[in-house]
Amino acid sequence: MRRFLKNNLGLFGGLVLMLFVFGACAADIEVVEVVKEVPVEVVVEKEVVKEVPVEVVVEKEVIKEVPGDVVTVTKEIEVIKEVPKTVTVEKVVEVEKEVVKDPGELVIYSGRSEILIGSLVKMFEEATGIDVRAKYGKTFPIAAMILEEGNNSPADIYIAQDPGGLGFLSSEGRLITLPGSVTDRVADWAKPRDGSWVGLSGRARTLVHTASINESELPASLEDLTDPKWKGKLGWAPTNSSFQTMITGMRVLWGEEKTRAWLQDMLANEPIIYPKNTPQVAAAAAGEISIGLVNHYYLHRFVSEHGDGFNARNRYLSDGGPGSLVMVAGAGILDTSENKTNAEKFLMFMTSKVAQQYFTGQIYEYPVVDGVKTHKFLPSFDELQMPDVTIEDLADLKGTQKIFLDLGMLD
Repeated sequence: MRRFLKNNLGLFGGLVLMLFVFGACAADIEVVEVVKEVPVEVVVEKEVVKEVPVEVVVEKEVIKEVPGDVVTVTKEIEVIKEVPKTVTVEKVVEVEKEVVKDPGELVIYSGRSEILIGSLVKMFEEATGIDVRAKYGKTFPIAAMILEEGNNSPADIYIAQDPGGLGFLSSEGRLITLPGSVTDRVADWAKPRDGSWVGLSGRARTLVHTASINESELPASLEDLTDPKWKGKLGWAPTNSSFQTMITGMRVLWGEEKTRAWLQDMLANEPIIYPKNTPQVAAAAAGEISIGLVNHYYLHRFVSEHGDGFNARNRYLSDGGPGSLVMVAGAGILDTSENKTNAEKFLMFMTSKVAQQYFTGQIYEYPVVDGVKTHKFLPSFDELQMPDVTIEDLADLKGTQKIFLDLGMLD
């Protein structure tokens, strides 16, 4: 047995030593993470483990002989035990700090009021993050402002409430040709052939009248309004661009001479002058006038607010004359625009089904794209008896304004 122990003591001792060292090392190692942020484009995590050299275990065997029968073998094991050290695992994290691309800005000059399109502009701004700045005013003065500003105009988009203002700027070379991605979605009746702008919504001309007037007494055409029985009972807005556009269409359909004569006969009936359409509708309801010359949708806004008892109604003329004209409000991109990409995005949004449904559902106007249901309050195009007038025919507002000046209708 002693001989067995003597022969195998080294083996047992080695096993004990290995277990001791392994346990000691496992118990004494502490792992610490050091995280560093490095602003780069790609996130990469790398672990770098710094290895700490472990000192070698030295075994030393000493044999002592003792006189006599018994031989005592003493095995001394010198262990150089490493002082516990911390192994630091340095974790380098390269963090991508994404810089959000600035969506830029868009400057809109609008001849349509903020009440009508402000909500749509806000919807576009929220959906895209584009910083939109809008200047609101009247269609023709806004167009004149753009011409006056020349190459220094900050405007990217020009919005007009009728084709006249857009045709005017287009004839001055201030509107670019729009891409097919914008124009193709819009109906032919709502855009010019040269692609310099697109319609955003349609508005029909109509006569708004006091609801108590018997239908048989109402005029069937604009010519009937020159009857002396309407003297002092009519309203119109000569400075309003929609009215001017209607007269521009009248010049195309009737000719210059007949148009001028009609205006003179109307003046003889002493119409009450209003700055725009809205007060004419209110005046008809209040009985201040019997009939006003307006766009169709103003009445529906009053009815939605005051109910069906509102004392005014629309009279759609069915003679196919200038009083049955359907005009478009539209928009184009200025040739000096510094944000043409954002401007195209805006036109795409305004001709989207979401925006078109807003035009017909909230403003009671006609959509200019397919697939959008017209509001139930509105008559169909077939019922309107639209005259044969093109978008291009309605561009000559200057010619109409000259007649107005000659007749003393404008200052």
